Amino acid sequence: MDPKPSSPSVLLAPSHSASSASYRLPSAGEPPGIDDHLVVPETREQLVRGRRVLAMPSLPAHGDRHFKLDYVIGAHVKEGYVGSTDLLTRSAPQSDFATDTCVRKDGIDPRTSTRYLEELAFEVVNEQSRRDITEQAEDLTARGVRRVVAIFVKKSEVAEWSAGAWKKLDPEGTFSDPTLTRPLRVKELLDAAEADNAVARALLAKNNPVLEEATLQSRQEGRQEGRQEGRQEGRHEGRRDGLAEGIAVVCALLEIELTAERRAWMSELDVAGLEALLAQLRAERRWA
Repeated sequence: MDPKPSSPSVLLAPSHSASSASYRLPSAGEPPGIDDHLVVPETREQLVRGRRVLAMPSLPAHGDRHFKLDYVIGAHVKEGYVGSTDLLTRSAPQSDFATDTCVRKDGIDPRTSTRYLEELAFEVVNEQSRRDITEQAEDLTARGVRRVVAIFVKKSEVAEWSAGAWKKLDPEGTFSDPTLTRPLRVKELLDAAEADNAVARALLAKNNPVLEEATLQSRQEGRQEGRQEGRQEGRHEGRRDGLAEGIAVVCALLEIELTAERRAWMSELDVAGLEALLAQLRAERRWA
């Protein structure tokens, strides 16, 4: 959502309708619990350093980008982690707000008996003020969030909060994190046309059973085509062609460049050699 400052007044106390258990004050020197909220959850209210901010329904530029962001990040979340949308976090004594998309460790933190703090947080910035997103990044990282990333819609830029400033990421570069199954191309966070490819690559990296079945089916179809072509031009050559096509499909999904030199080398392989190459690509996900 596109946060909008409401009034300059400072929100000093929660609504009388809120449960008092949700608003306990931390002991001196102790950071507030991440779920000890100052605002009423599931409402539009947020608090950024005492300033009351309303999270308004999104404009298309924000809403569309947020939808794609959830789509891409959700597919990349590694086993043992969980992704969330608009997760409300008490990040500082006077800050209680949500980021657009975040990833945290799954389960309960034994130190706090509550959920784990998010490790990776994303914010889509369209109408949001630079001051708000900067103060939120400062509070989140001070609270312990490892990385905060902003997608600046109007500039078509991705930036990460680092060393007290927003550092623009190279759109042709990659973005890696322990919570994700594979390095993301930065442009996959910017270009909607890249989203489907990013998700397909992530599911392949996760050994998604549907894609595994599709790969197996491709091999079987290749063999069937080989048998059909074998009746016309010889079974052996048809089977080789089917295997070569299967290798090309796997290389495309794994972003392995199939150079002219590699194609020439493949042309020298027999059926057994091509089957061994296909098995190696699926197992090691790289060209030897």
